Amino acid sequence: MPAAKVGKRRFSRPVPGLEPMNRAMDQRLVITGMGGVTNLGHNALSTWEAMREGRSGISRIENAGFDRYHAEWRVMIAGQVKDWDPFESGPLDKKDARRLDRCAVLGLVAADEAVRGSGIDFSSMDRERCGVVVGSGIGGIGTIEEMLHVLMDRGPDRISPHTVPRLMVNATTGNISIRYGLEGPASAHATACASSGHAIGDAMQYLRRGLADVMIAGGCEAAITPLCIGAFSTMRALSTRNDQPEAASRPFDRKRDGFVLAEGAAFFVIETLSHARKRGAPILAELYGFGNSSDAAHITAPDPEGRGAARSMKYALIDAGLNAEQIDYVNAHGTSTPLGDDAEVAAVLSVFGDYARKSRSGRLLMSSTKSMHGHCLGASGAVEMIACVHSVRDGVIPPTINLDDPEEQFDIDLVAWEARERPVRYAMNNTFGFGGHNVTLIVGRFSD
Repeated sequence: MPAAKVGKRRFSRPVPGLEPMNRAMDQRLVITGMGGVTNLGHNALSTWEAMREGRSGISRIENAGFDRYHAEWRVMIAGQVKDWDPFESGPLDKKDARRLDRCAVLGLVAADEAVRGSGIDFSSMDRERCGVVVGSGIGGIGTIEEMLHVLMDRGPDRISPHTVPRLMVNATTGNISIRYGLEGPASAHATACASSGHAIGDAMQYLRRGLADVMIAGGCEAAITPLCIGAFSTMRALSTRNDQPEAASRPFDRKRDGFVLAEGAAFFVIETLSHARKRGAPILAELYGFGNSSDAAHITAPDPEGRGAARSMKYALIDAGLNAEQIDYVNAHGTSTPLGDDAEVAAVLSVFGDYARKSRSGRLLMSSTKSMHGHCLGASGAVEMIACVHSVRDGVIPPTINLDDPEEQFDIDLVAWEARERPVRYAMNNTFGFGGHNVTLIVGRFSD
């Protein structure tokens, strides 16, 4: 079966809901700054270097409040950000520790790196045309758990007055806006694991529609807490490979037994090309397409045939004005769950056809970096965008580690174990979430 022809000129009728987006396609969007804090590295570059080298950031859980519970834990592994002091030399100080949840701390540090890397000076700009969009699936869950213990142990009067502004899902959006004085569009997305993908897509919309010149967009998550580990564990969603943490996240492998919960953040400065050129900004990559859809099938399980995910990919291709054969690399959502991996492969094969089929000498490459850093929930799409940006800049595709024995029906080159050098013109980033949310982004090399 040939790959789907989904470029704009090959569709006989417009896709409902995408017409305004397509009318604004003359406005090119570029990434001028990038930042990240993950269990693989404390900045975007070190995170990418670990991905490229196939290193794992999964380990036994440490210092997450588990010792106050007298219980047998089925799961005791996660992707924690370790050996990191955000108040030592970053943009935050000790006062911020009292008023910010760890989720926002991760986000603010990653956003600061992106802003510094872009060389932008917001004080010299029209800040009504600068905004921020942040995605987080759970937000300040650490604060919720902490203050619940305070309530139960010490009473309501001892609850911190910072509790509500710490636990809000939009807390990181507000704090970034305040830190840089950004008075333009500001919003927060909470669409489970698709949250930061939606945030980046939403930022693209603001820029295309002429509502802003610059947007900070990305996601953050800090959900390695007793409640979250316990809740996902009772759902049987998490890997129980406690004795082999580095081998636990194994997308597409026959022995996969669930995802590994992780924390982290990644942010990007996105600008219209005209604005970036005017200020002489460094251009890392160009954003081409955004698509999203809903499975409308089940609150936690994906559509088994991946039909919603396939629509998301097709919509992104339409938005970018590209055909499937122009995509060189797909960064898979690839969580290491039996149902999720099955559905995603089915979706990719339905969109890309023989171009993706390894048995037909397909040229498409697909990998899951979650095999190394685990599942950052709402931050996952942004963290994986770091891999996509570097893949088009460096001509390197990161591997899927722990892929010893792929399912027979997964007829795609999944880049097992070792990174692959190959020129990448366009990379696709898939991110899917509970509730049936699907988001696809397309990024490519910038060229005049």
